[in-house]
Amino acid sequence: MKKRIFISLLIISVLFVSCFEDADDNLQPASTIDIQNFIYRGLNYFYLYKADTPELANDAFANQDELNNFLNNYQTPETLFDYLLSSQDRFSNLYSDYTLIENALSGITLSNGMEFGLVYYPDNSGNVFGYVRYVLPNTDAQSQGLVRGDIFTTIDGQQLNENNYNDLLAPNSYTIGLATYDGTDFTLTGETALLNKTQYNENPVYKAETLTVNGNKIGYLMYNGFIKDYDTELNNAFAQFKADGVSSLVLDLRYNGGGSVETATDLASMITGQFNGQVFYKEFWNADRQPEYAENGVFDNTISNGSSISSLNLSQVYIITTRRSASASELVLNGLKPYIDAVQVGDTTTGKFQASFLLYDAPAPQFSRSEANPNHTYAMLPLVFKTANAAGNTDFTEGLFPQIPLQENYFNLGQLGDENEPLLAAALFEIAGRPMPSNKGVQYLKEFSDSNADSPIYGKMIGN
Repeated sequence: MKKRIFISLLIISVLFVSCFEDADDNLQPASTIDIQNFIYRGLNYFYLYKADTPELANDAFANQDELNNFLNNYQTPETLFDYLLSSQDRFSNLYSDYTLIENALSGITLSNGMEFGLVYYPDNSGNVFGYVRYVLPNTDAQSQGLVRGDIFTTIDGQQLNENNYNDLLAPNSYTIGLATYDGTDFTLTGETALLNKTQYNENPVYKAETLTVNGNKIGYLMYNGFIKDYDTELNNAFAQFKADGVSSLVLDLRYNGGGSVETATDLASMITGQFNGQVFYKEFWNADRQPEYAENGVFDNTISNGSSISSLNLSQVYIITTRRSASASELVLNGLKPYIDAVQVGDTTTGKFQASFLLYDAPAPQFSRSEANPNHTYAMLPLVFKTANAAGNTDFTEGLFPQIPLQENYFNLGQLGDENEPLLAAALFEIAGRPMPSNKGVQYLKEFSDSNADSPIYGKMIGN
């Protein structure tokens, strides 16, 4: 019960934050040591891997003076935070401006509408090209006519490479240079697109359609983020699937980097429905917090606003994944496996099974926004618990491996939701015997980043 009260305070505090608000200019800035004390307190209390860092032990320092002497060894909050993290932690983050992550948790970002991946050239030159994954509606990218599969190699006339891509893509306005690839060389077409980022609310339910394939009614859902503010839209998609009489489902999480644990639980309950009240996931906290905070997450029958879940009662689901499928996406896949045939199509996932909470500089155990130190805007998302499914599967650091392995071909992506799109076609072949397009001669290259890499919540699993 105490844990749920704590979580509710965090959620309530986020809901009352206005978008992109500024800190009070009249307040006195907090000192570095004040911010560092907050970081230490938060990690000492909640950090999942606390035992890996001797300085986080409860008896590491005899008094506050000793602790301050230790903290003073680090010139910035960031260097202290990095030092205190465990070597097995790839995902905890510290933020100097918590309004950015609060907005991201509500689905509010700065976006030009072009969702893209970045891939190395095949010649090992260090040059990079971008490919358009999809275009968000009512954005600059849509008005410029960009479509999935477009390739770009320059920004503002400069060739993208492994050293400059961050700087070139960071501005709120830039011009991309479109190109073609003939299997050997990239050639600029002379076409360009000027893109401007604006504040954007992204509905993560990108595409929900019912396909009829060889007499089978098959639901297709492309879902791009576990954002609680859009739980109703997600539930409505399943209500439509149910009304359409679908007997199979393809859940496309290929670009879904995670989000809310509660929404992930609800999604699993929408797919099923016959396991209400049974264990969906188990929690494992640090030794200090485990007795008080650990609770099992269970399949449920209502979404966050209390509305009844529209469930399909399926015994099988096909889930499309790539290396960019992380955290809450992996929770859905891993959590379903003990109960139904969850068939993974595509590539291996990221390998993140831990969850985080947003901690502010406020008294323990709440660390709440309402009590946050008004003199700075630092907050952190440390890993606080890890999940296991009902069968105990956890610690999949290398990711979850597909039963039907197939990587995306950046030069022949196909259209999302189209029966000929390669990853969807692979699932439809298994479900309904629909012929698959040939993948002979496909050149697979290394993708290393994307348009969401700098998002404060990408790859995060946020506790209820």
